[in-house]
Amino acid sequence: MSRRCELTGKGPMTGNNVSHANNRTRRRFLPNLNDVTLQSETLGRGVKLRISAAALRSVDHRGGLDAFLAKAKDEELSDNALKIKKEIAKAAAAKAA
Repeated sequence: MSRRCELTGKGPMTGNNVSHANNRTRRRFLPNLNDVTLQSETLGRGVKLRISAAALRSVDHRGGLDAFLAKAKDEELSDNALKIKKEIAKAAAAKAA
C-alpha cells in the first residue's frame, strides 16, 4: 500500500537528519496516515479511506465527505476516492430529479 493520502494526494517528502556536528544524512518525512470510515450523507453508508490527519480536519471543515469531494480536484484523488465521488454525484442527481 502506498504512503499517499487518498483525498489530498499528500505523500512522503525528503530532507536531512542534521547532527550536532552538522553532519547531514538523507531521511524521509512520512505523512500521518490513518484508516478511517467516513459517512456519506448522500449514499447513506460509510466509506473506508486511508487519509492524512490534515485531510481529516479539512473534511470536517468543509462540512463532510460529500462537500469535500464535490470541491476536490480529480488529479489529487485516488482511484477509489474518484469512484466514490462519481457515485455521490450520481446519487445526488437522482435525488434532484
